Amino acid sequence: MPPHKHQELLTAAIERDGKAQQALLAGDPDAARAAFAEAADLYRQSWEHAPPTAYGRLVGMLKSAVLAGGGSSEADHAQRALGARDPESPTASYAQALAALILKEDDDARDWARQMGSGPDAFGRTAEALAALAARDGERYEVALRAIVRDFEERTEHLTGVAIADTALTLVALGRRRDMEVSIDSPVLPRWRS
Repeated sequence: MPPHKHQELLTAAIERDGKAQQALLAGDPDAARAAFAEAADLYRQSWEHAPPTAYGRLVGMLKSAVLAGGGSSEADHAQRALGARDPESPTASYAQALAALILKEDDDARDWARQMGSGPDAFGRTAEALAALAARDGERYEVALRAIVRDFEERTEHLTGVAIADTALTLVALGRRRDMEVSIDSPVLPRWRS
């Protein structure tokens, strides 16, 4: 594979994510799920050909897989790919926390969320929400989720070019799997059932 093929795959994954997000905003959840599934596969391919610390691709894969309605096989893949590698990386810890939460390994999810909390502010907010979900603490989860949505509302740039709180959407989908519902009205958080 050409040396920069992993970057082409990453660009394609981000573009598919953007298409999925646009479909969500347009009220077409079936098209959104299909595009999120394609994005998850592209993120996975990109990870497999990327430098060994390109952990964001695993995070992208997991988020897209959850928004496509699944995530278990991707979570297994992420755990196998990472093992205990680079526990000092907030991004690797983010992927581990998401994978553990998807697989209902709540103690591990809390541990990895603590590790990722050492990263920048956005990581801290997301770590708090992941830890709250793992603890099934609805009040703490809602506070953390609202902080994440607020952050996305204040952003002027979004990775996919679509003004949508994809991190919050992923957490909402995972919360629903635990019967933890939060209702937030925001232009960056479309109403959608995963």
